[in-house]
Amino acid sequence: MGVTEAAGLSALQFGPDGLLPVVVQDAGSGEVLMLAFADREAVTRTLAEGRAWYFSRTRQQLWRKGETSGNTQEVVEVRCDCDGDTLLYRVRPRGPACHTGQDSCFHRSLLSDTTGREADRRPSRAGGGETRPEAVPAGPAGPEILAELGELLRARRRELPSGSYTAGLFRAGAARIAQKVGEEAVEVAVAAVRGAREELVSEAADLIFHLLVLLTDAGIDPGEVWDELARRRSGGGGCAPAGRGYPHATDVVEVDGHKAGER
Repeated sequence: MGVTEAAGLSALQFGPDGLLPVVVQDAGSGEVLMLAFADREAVTRTLAEGRAWYFSRTRQQLWRKGETSGNTQEVVEVRCDCDGDTLLYRVRPRGPACHTGQDSCFHRSLLSDTTGREADRRPSRAGGGETRPEAVPAGPAGPEILAELGELLRARRRELPSGSYTAGLFRAGAARIAQKVGEEAVEVAVAAVRGAREELVSEAADLIFHLLVLLTDAGIDPGEVWDELARRRSGGGGCAPAGRGYPHATDVVEVDGHKAGER
């Protein structure tokens, strides 16, 4: 499971108190979720079980993330830094990391962005975006998650709360949102070509989220899209794009009045 397992625990430099700081990162979004500490036993259990174990300096005991809250962390990789005195857990979170209910413990900003540029933070995958824990119920998600997310996005559009990733997109305007949709679409395509299944799922979630933001900004209810898909299906052509004039491989394509291959 990553560098630590390959090098062995002997490569780690535990502090005088027998602990190492552990930076915890969402393996899907790259967002830093929390900072904790681990002793040798916590690291050993983490590597063996693939679940995040830490050592509580307050309670002076081992603890597994989610053992009381249910907000577990599946560890997909453990890395150590160049000095061997700090660890990085890359995890798939199942619920918020912070005891306040926030997805990340680092949700408070001490330095405001005074340049007017939007901080390019991705929404957390847990909960389908930067939602409050109560916004999306726990348990297996189904199609209803799209309706719930749509309702949340409309609220963000109305209220524009400070510190919200989604509100920042709405403030930036349609061009910025459209740019994000384009970026996520490219990342989906790259993941598909690479055959990276987990990455493809993650990037597809990003694309759907930003597409819903774009629709919300344009005042389009996602239900209109579902209706369009239903109309196409009832027409006997499935849900494939209709009336777009997409060329077949044998068709001649013209661009700016010139046939392909012409100069």
